[in-house]
Amino acid sequence: QVQLVESGGGLVQAGGSLRLSCTVSGRTSNMAVMGWFRQAPGKEREFVASIWWSIESTGYAGSVKGRFTISKDNAKNTVYLQMNSLKPEDTAVYYCAARRSGTISYDYWGQGTQVTVSS
Repeated sequence: QVQLVESGGGLVQAGGSLRLSCTVSGRTSNMAVMGWFRQAPGKEREFVASIWWSIESTGYAGSVKGRFTISKDNAKNTVYLQMNSLKPEDTAVYYCAARRSGTISYDYWGQGTQVTVSS
């Protein structure tokens, strides 16, 4: 099995920054893509950013492009989400997810970490 553990959430003022981390353990040899998602109260979960383990390819939601940066440390099996210029509307539970090679859905999810941005 694969385990994902997020950390780095917290409370920050608007305009501030946070960095989330997601460490992957277990059977990681067939993991192809890592993603960050978020879910605000009363809203559906939405895609934030993604990154491929083996190539330099990333993707972002339009709402975070230019403010958030996803990166990885292959040696540490860890993915990061650097969040700058945070806005109150970024408040949500942030989830890390992993997608296996040859699939289109994310199969493994972390427990989530709360990010709260005050105005």
